[in-house]
Amino acid sequence: MLVDNGVHGDSRVQKQARSAAAAGWDVILLGKSPDKQRREWRLGDAEVLLIPVSTPLNKRRHEFRRAPLRSPLAYPPGKLAEYRRQKMKAWRAELNVRDAAARLEGSTFRRVGLLFPRMLSNVMSRWVGIRFRVTRRLDERRKNMESRLDRFTTAFWKKTMGDRAWRRLDPGLWDYELAYGKVIDELRPDLVHANDFRMLGTGARAVVRARANGRRPKLVWDAHEFLPGIKPWNSHPRWHIAQCAHEREYSRYADAVVTVSETLADLLVERHGLTERPAVVLNAPGAELPEGAADEEVPDLRALCGIGPDTPLVVYSGAAAPQRGLDIMVEALPGLEGVHVAFVVLKPTSAYLKELLARAEELGVSERVHALPYVPHYQVVPFLSAADAGVIPIHHWPNHEIALITKYFEYSHARLPLVVSDVKTMSQVTLKTGQGEVFKAEDVADYARAVKAVLADPQHYRSVYETSGLLEEWTWEAQAKILDQVYSRLLESR
Repeated sequence: MLVDNGVHGDSRVQKQARSAAAAGWDVILLGKSPDKQRREWRLGDAEVLLIPVSTPLNKRRHEFRRAPLRSPLAYPPGKLAEYRRQKMKAWRAELNVRDAAARLEGSTFRRVGLLFPRMLSNVMSRWVGIRFRVTRRLDERRKNMESRLDRFTTAFWKKTMGDRAWRRLDPGLWDYELAYGKVIDELRPDLVHANDFRMLGTGARAVVRARANGRRPKLVWDAHEFLPGIKPWNSHPRWHIAQCAHEREYSRYADAVVTVSETLADLLVERHGLTERPAVVLNAPGAELPEGAADEEVPDLRALCGIGPDTPLVVYSGAAAPQRGLDIMVEALPGLEGVHVAFVVLKPTSAYLKELLARAEELGVSERVHALPYVPHYQVVPFLSAADAGVIPIHHWPNHEIALITKYFEYSHARLPLVVSDVKTMSQVTLKTGQGEVFKAEDVADYARAVKAVLADPQHYRSVYETSGLLEEWTWEAQAKILDQVYSRLLESR
């Protein structure tokens, strides 16, 4: 199994590896080390191996070149501009100290001697300042790629190279290949399970190399996202174009495709011309605990927030990013008297969480906002169950409209009333089942209305879980059987 992260926090990948190993498959999960160290541990009977990934190709070629025609006064790429500006500041600081010393000594002669160096330093500082600002503007233009030349070169590579254009537009994708490729070849797998779009190319190339050497491994592509519909993870204008081209190039090598929703399965068939509809493996929570997990104490959500059982608490659990809409949960707090908010995220000290906490301070509600780290995936459901409602405030992006995301299932198994934005699939299911309230995305007043509704009568919404039979279907154990069937079919002749 291949994944482009450090495995921690990726519940789907962890459950895949653990359940496949429990079903009898010999599983090695390759992930990305958070540092330069190779790391190993086990998930049940599955082996986890994190590989250091060096990323020098993240920089495009033009970022190493000067631009004598476009910006002749700019410094060369690198640290020179910052160095020269700091050097000028140091020179002027030195002259100021020498002038102060001369004044203390009452030496007119020494002060007169400093007039020319001070005048020269002023002139040179202005010159360096001009070049520094020009360099920064050039860096910004290169980052945004808004010039006619940049737009032309992007269009040129797309036209002349087609789907292979990612090699020019985002060569950083090769960094994963160079880190993972040799390891995969040494393992000689019978089946490669590539999670998401970046690992698709790495897995496909490994399969091609193996087949050229006489072996016949199979490739399973696990599509977590509808790539054309995501908000780009990277702000560089070429990043999204490159990822889409990379995915299109290598999707044809997949012997089987699995994905997270029926809608996404249909979109993948249409986009990639798949001859077989992808199997749908929902990212539902596991009902069974891993070996030894029953002896572990589940953290107390309310204790971590410093509140008692009667204090209203709404929770968000998952990735923290602007498009996830977490800001609305803070903005609404002045109108939700006594309500506390818990953000359970991978990095509680991330820049985005710091912005939310700073905004809470401005609104005078900071004591009611709590940033907490993830717990192990098998503890998520009991951990979240201490809350009064689970919130999914995501914005309208095409990829947000098409699936029930992980936290939807986790909240459901925690038997929480839901408060979800009006993205298509989740709002439709929520209204159909009656397990929560739907609000207009990014509308603070409507969000506050929905929260008040579920807090006023939480048992009305919780009762759905007792009678509907939803939770029996939404378990990882049921989904793991589907994945096992995909593996077994591909390797039936073995």
